[in-house]
Amino acid sequence: MKSLPKCTLVTPTYNWPEALELILISVKKQTILPNEMIIADDGSKAETTELIKKYQKDFPIPLIHIWHEDNDNQKPKIMNKAIAKASYEYIIEIDGDIILHPNFIEDHLTYAEKGFYLFGSRVNIQKSILKDIFEKKTTYFHLFSKGIKRRTRTLRIPLFMKFAKIYDKRSSKLRGCNMSFWKSDFIKINGFNESLVGWGIDDSEMIQRLHNIGINGKRLKNVGIAYHIHHKTQDKSNLEINFQIEKETTEKKITFIEKGINQYL
Repeated sequence: MKSLPKCTLVTPTYNWPEALELILISVKKQTILPNEMIIADDGSKAETTELIKKYQKDFPIPLIHIWHEDNDNQKPKIMNKAIAKASYEYIIEIDGDIILHPNFIEDHLTYAEKGFYLFGSRVNIQKSILKDIFEKKTTYFHLFSKGIKRRTRTLRIPLFMKFAKIYDKRSSKLRGCNMSFWKSDFIKINGFNESLVGWGIDDSEMIQRLHNIGINGKRLKNVGIAYHIHHKTQDKSNLEINFQIEKETTEKKITFIEKGINQYL
């Protein structure tokens, strides 16, 4: 049996402590714990800090809170700051609205391989059950759970990974809410691009640069299961600018950007 890499779980958050608490509960229930967890906080108010302090008291691994002042959406910057502080070789990235299946960390580590990054899909938790799951602090879902979409994705079938698809180009199915990569590869491309403005494209633009240095993707199918909590649509007013940056990254095969993680190393 291969030895598993040591890892840091990183999640961004912004003023949604109810969702963050469900993430933290689901992390505590993992079959294999990450070696540490870093919360990349894009300027949340005191309620989020208090929640993190409460969980730090008896969390089974180091729970690190990286915060900067709220200045609109600066997710690439806070993620770079967080990953710069990561102590371990492998980074597992989720979003601040993702609940982890108990085998989530185990699956990412099992299929981690040099020369690759991993990306998985998500089961959607619908708006109709949000009040209930927040009140009951629900983190367990299954094929027949009420209020979920894409329910076949709740089925964990590791056998399917014998036929895992390799991507030498960035997939349209890529979701930054569920992916993992080697910290050394991330540093080679200088991490997330802080020239991107507002919501969107930061994950896919970063992944494009991984492809540009020869790192391929591997899709997690029916493993690495994640549940996405419904939320209102984000402000997409800057998407066109970000699309242009991503297009340039793709066409010019850009590998290293100017404003990235090197500012914090």
